[in-house]
Amino acid sequence: MSEKTGDLLSKLTNIAGGMNRIRLMRWAALLPKIAALEPELKQLADEQLRKQSLSLRYRAKSGEPLASLMVEGYALVREAARRTINMRHFDVQLLGGIAMFNRSIVEMQTGEGKTLTATLPLYLHALVGRGCHLATVNDYLARRDADWMGPVYKLLGMTVGVVETQMPQPQRRKAYACDITYGTAKEFGFDFLRDRLLLRRIGEGQTDILGGMLGKGPAGGDEKPVQREAHFALVDEADSILIDEARTPLIISALPTEEERLAVECYKWSAEVIHEFVEDEDYEYDHEKKTAELTREGRLKVRRLPKPEALDSVGMVNIYQYIERAILVDREYHLDRQYVVRDGEIVIVDEFTGRLAEGRKWRDGIHQAVEAKQGVEVTVATGQAARITVQDFFLRYEHLAGMTGTAMGSARELRRIYRCHVLPIPTNRPAIRQRLPDRVFGDADARWRAVVDEVAELHAAGRPVLIGTRSIDKSELLSEMLETLGIEHQVLNANHIEAEADIVARAGGAGKVTVSTNMAGRGTDIKLGEGVHDLGGLHVICTEMHDSSRIDRQLIGRCGRQGDPGTFRQYLSLDDDLLLAGLGPDKSRKLKDLGEQSLENFDRLGRLFRKAQRKVEHRHYRQRKTLMYFEKERKKMQRQMGQDPYLDTPG
Repeated sequence: MSEKTGDLLSKLTNIAGGMNRIRLMRWAALLPKIAALEPELKQLADEQLRKQSLSLRYRAKSGEPLASLMVEGYALVREAARRTINMRHFDVQLLGGIAMFNRSIVEMQTGEGKTLTATLPLYLHALVGRGCHLATVNDYLARRDADWMGPVYKLLGMTVGVVETQMPQPQRRKAYACDITYGTAKEFGFDFLRDRLLLRRIGEGQTDILGGMLGKGPAGGDEKPVQREAHFALVDEADSILIDEARTPLIISALPTEEERLAVECYKWSAEVIHEFVEDEDYEYDHEKKTAELTREGRLKVRRLPKPEALDSVGMVNIYQYIERAILVDREYHLDRQYVVRDGEIVIVDEFTGRLAEGRKWRDGIHQAVEAKQGVEVTVATGQAARITVQDFFLRYEHLAGMTGTAMGSARELRRIYRCHVLPIPTNRPAIRQRLPDRVFGDADARWRAVVDEVAELHAAGRPVLIGTRSIDKSELLSEMLETLGIEHQVLNANHIEAEADIVARAGGAGKVTVSTNMAGRGTDIKLGEGVHDLGGLHVICTEMHDSSRIDRQLIGRCGRQGDPGTFRQYLSLDDDLLLAGLGPDKSRKLKDLGEQSLENFDRLGRLFRKAQRKVEHRHYRQRKTLMYFEKERKKMQRQMGQDPYLDTPG
């Protein structure tokens, strides 16, 4: 056993226990076999390397188990990466690749090379010629990773495609026909639904088996499905896609009815009058469930208020619901937090990634209520032509795996729903990231002033600083404060997305200050500039805690990559919305009053924020369990009725 292998086995002993340790130890035994092939492969010309790969493809298509081809296949990919992109897979990356081939979701820390690791299981599964999908969180990452890793696959005789938003059908079909296809989970899901609708329309009836339909259909035109069968999916940022986005179904809308057009007037009127309604007098608000319910006095007020003539044909019970929905939107949906206005349209800001969710709309009339609130054209609420949840979509795949920097906290849920083990992969170099003590302040103003003071101090010392905020408006507020002090900085949020690549590339330079939403939390690799290592590396400031601790850890993971130095600190305030969501209105109100009445140090109260966060996380977990149960029952009922559960959906 080599010294390197011995070191790796020692790391595995420290980070994993039980069956996880046994699995990783067993797979680690394959690493010397892969390394033994390296000298021989180095002697081969590129064409000879490609012939070796074609030989593996022939053996795979002839029925030889992929597991028996793993050692040769992974050795080929390692050599191809070394030649084409000057990157050689570390042993820990090979271990991650072996784990993902064996239906696992691996937790790999930021900077440990997940993108390179993904090439291993993607290549191996692609040998059978049935297509492999890598699903990530946005188009930018899909295109970046495909272009970056493309030369590796091409040297080995594999084709690579990318599916992007607004891409025409012929190009989509070509991308899916490739051996390996990169894209977003959303686009993969919508293409599945569109193919299913198409097959029904052209009368094929084989909606459960899309694979055999690729390239078939009516002669000429684009009237044929774009996807092949659901063979292998590798999910990047698996916790974000498989857990956070699992609550959001993918829906293709149907044509509106006259009744739905009439509803537009109800949305507009409700938005105009809701400020007449007072909490605890006209309505009661449930802070945990996020629901508003009119009281008797509130309903009487609705009846007394003057209404447009168009509302005469609308039942009073329905009008009550429009008012309650408008109250909810007024309280919980805010410009530059949950959404932005672009070209007269409401565009959702994804709460987990900080990016614009183009084409997505809130359900149950929420989107129309937001449009009415902002005074833009209210779109007609539509029915559903096709529908599938993220959970259902990925459970269709014969083989499923994933990777992320924050999966262990959700291991039970991922194993229960997706039948995937979650395995921690050790870092290539020891992590030396340092956590500085949390700071807790009485109110948000004091918190922001303290953040700016720390930024000014570090900026003067030449250290790069990354400041994370929960929303666009908070990032803009902080930017204004820094500008007042004359501190040069960059802002990365959904309003500045065109400069993302350049901002990220410079964020690790000496004296750089970057203010960002969650856009900097996933998929970004901030490299330290010259001399920054000796100054202490990148410092990350978290200005608020998120509903999920995983999102906080993603931001923290931007510092201390690949053994680099780095520090982080959490800033909090007693008027934070998280306390309201997690501890309830009474407890949060007492804490807010304490913050307003006292100037003492509140750092000791940091534990309350973590308690609130755990409560919110558990609530979201229960919601996902409920969603899964009802979706399962709905599909079961519809199949019993002879209906397609994806197309014959309730409105």
